[in-house]
Amino acid sequence: MIRRTLQNHSLKTGRSFDLGKMNLSHLWVAYLTHSTILLYFALIIVCFTGSFFYFSGWLTTLLAIVAVILVYPFAWYILHRYVLHGHLLYKNRWTAALWKRIHFDHHQDPHLLNVLFGSPITTIPTIIVITAPIGYLIGGIGAACASVGTGIIITCIYEFFHCIQHLNYKPRSRWIQRMKALHLLHHFHNEDVNHGITSFVIDRLFGTYCVDAKSCPRSPTVFNLGYDLQAAERYPWVMKITGAPPRDRPDGARSEIRQSP
Repeated sequence: MIRRTLQNHSLKTGRSFDLGKMNLSHLWVAYLTHSTILLYFALIIVCFTGSFFYFSGWLTTLLAIVAVILVYPFAWYILHRYVLHGHLLYKNRWTAALWKRIHFDHHQDPHLLNVLFGSPITTIPTIIVITAPIGYLIGGIGAACASVGTGIIITCIYEFFHCIQHLNYKPRSRWIQRMKALHLLHHFHNEDVNHGITSFVIDRLFGTYCVDAKSCPRSPTVFNLGYDLQAAERYPWVMKITGAPPRDRPDGARSEIRQSP
């Protein structure tokens, strides 16, 4: 099963797995063998090994883990809404390639696995910056290691459910069905709503929750995040790296909301 999936070129678009062509079994293989996920797993082991050697006590370690679990959704929301969906990065020639890789490519081709996963070059430092200070303030180096490890575990969970949201698969669980439908609204109806991955509580708090396509207007920039032809003429760096003008609709876009659970 593993070998057949990895060598099955019909599951790919270019060199990347295409979640729109895959089922859940294919996803498990692609996910568990992906270099980014394997790196995360290795770092989790390193972090909790460090937490063991610099052990600060069960209470402080547990407090650090709980604190990260509570803070992480807020941090993700802020990054997703104001950085990944912001316009500042593509307006600068030095950060245009970064923005293209970390989010623009994903909205242009939402089903491609290689651009769905964040680049470790950006995700790992971000996780450390967010989580390490929390643990260190609570219990020193040991708790900081546990905090970073917890942040990476949460990221792995986010990435897996994010894959399911773009997978050619209808989940059995109504909770996951609903999660998937809400996320597809973010990609195929309005990019300014439903920034969460596994929970949309923060969206509710900040007024960016949309329950269905009738509850919020359709956005003309849902696929290009505002980097349209006019923006590309003024800030051409992303377009030059891509080698083509930004698209306002990827293949299959019209059917996604209709087919979503």
